[in-house]
Amino acid sequence: MKQANIIDRFRLDGKVALVTGGSGYYGKQMVIALADAGATVCCASRGVDKCREFTDALNAAGYDKVYADQYDQADEASINALLERMVARDGKVDILINNSVLRPMHNYEGPAADFAKSMEVNATGLFLISRAFGNQMEKNGGGSIINIGSYMGICGSNPYLYEANPEMDAIDAPDYFYHKGGMLNLTRFLAGRYGKSGVRVNCLNLGGLFNNQPEEFLERYAKMTYLGRMANESDIQGVLVFLASDASAYITGTSINVDGGYTAR
Repeated sequence: MKQANIIDRFRLDGKVALVTGGSGYYGKQMVIALADAGATVCCASRGVDKCREFTDALNAAGYDKVYADQYDQADEASINALLERMVARDGKVDILINNSVLRPMHNYEGPAADFAKSMEVNATGLFLISRAFGNQMEKNGGGSIINIGSYMGICGSNPYLYEANPEMDAIDAPDYFYHKGGMLNLTRFLAGRYGKSGVRVNCLNLGGLFNNQPEEFLERYAKMTYLGRMANESDIQGVLVFLASDASAYITGTSINVDGGYTAR
């Protein structure tokens, strides 16, 4: 039997996608990539105003299948309500991009309550939204869940990056390292849970995204990557569409490092 043209297998026409945290730095390029590939895309977060501002701008630019919605990943009822609205509006959900993240800790000595608050969204909430949308995809007979991880879920802290800019707190906040590491094995667990139903689950471990950081930090970060730079506003788009599409139909339970070679050193 003749298969679809390989380029056509990257298309997402007729697919419905949710990007959580879709108005963030990485989220915006995810929404645009999925829409460019033909999907209907819901951009959702707790702060819906930013999502609405972003999707309104996209609608004005001709992206007529992109829209905003609101949910709280720390609240299971809110997650389920978002799913119900999407199914009522679009009939199904084929793609879930788990991009939302909460980072309340700013240093190692922060209160335990901040660590616990982080886990409500980044651990428990991640599981709850994956279960809700995964179960819906299972009923539909297939889908793709893409967890957005980080090189910080693979590597330990790197004091060298921040020596010239101690005001940058990423190095000394343990919650992010903890939950991004856990995301890797949750990805494998979910892949096993949903595999027989045709639902694939994978993880992208992202490197740092350029956002006008201090020059000293940028120079140090560049030295730590083989490509000599941070990620730009389109670097994640290709691999995201690949994992969301039928082009990756035999890939599940894996993680791909999208970090310019940072973790390969």
